[in-house]
Amino acid sequence: MATVPGVNPTLPASPARRLRIRWGEILRYVVLVALTILFLFPFYLIVRNALMTQPEITSFEWSWWPAMPQWSNLEVLFNDASAPMGSGLRNSAIIAIVNLVFQTLFASMAGYALARIPARGKTLVFFVILSTLMVPSAVTFVPSYVVVANLGLVNTIWGIVIPGLFSAFAVFLFRQFYLDFPVEIEEAGRLDGLGYFGIYGRLLLPNSMGILIALGVLSFINSWNAFLWPLVVGRSPSSWTVQVVLSTFLTAQTINLPMLFMGAAVGALPLVVIFLIMQRYIVEGVRLSGIKG
Repeated sequence: MATVPGVNPTLPASPARRLRIRWGEILRYVVLVALTILFLFPFYLIVRNALMTQPEITSFEWSWWPAMPQWSNLEVLFNDASAPMGSGLRNSAIIAIVNLVFQTLFASMAGYALARIPARGKTLVFFVILSTLMVPSAVTFVPSYVVVANLGLVNTIWGIVIPGLFSAFAVFLFRQFYLDFPVEIEEAGRLDGLGYFGIYGRLLLPNSMGILIALGVLSFINSWNAFLWPLVVGRSPSSWTVQVVLSTFLTAQTINLPMLFMGAAVGALPLVVIFLIMQRYIVEGVRLSGIKG
């Protein structure tokens, strides 16, 4: 490599340059710390208020932490018969897990069929599926409820689950993913005697773990946070989800702030744990890098 006469490339950087680099790193870390504090502040407020009494929360005097944390609020939350938090957590977990498994499975199968299986009219089917994304959910709310009611699934967990088992957005992402899948891998599978189901189950599905986990986590979060549909379909307390149980602490007559915040902390804990464990896979799925070498 050619060098400029009179300039030694091995010389260390000048003090001014080192100072600029140092200040750039300091500024970057300051911004990152500020954004971290801004992101974590709502979680701090939830935990703080969950360990306070009603007068402490509504007081005009600010305190960073309760003088005597009310750890008994957690016991009161689970012992409240009018707000069955235990069954709400169980119902939300069942609904979210079922949606996670079947929504991603059905979407991946549909995406593979639309991307790889030659069939007449599949382009029209794909555009029909995409068109459902432009229909507001409020338009399909009443027809969906009528269908669920005619099937006798009102007041059941399955009435809450079934309408969410298909996601047009997930089908779109899987179709785009499988369109970019190497054709050579499929051809090798056909040489080994595999059909469409064999190629899908043995080759494509194992190499789709990144996008499967990413969409699965998003499906879990959306199902866990759903409120309006579970509220309308699940009328009895035995079919209430976490979000519906939390709404019982906030009524037109009373607002039980300690139980509301304690319930919010308990309800958000599974989502935080799942995000911390699966964040690497979420990034991988967003980048659509599920192909293994």
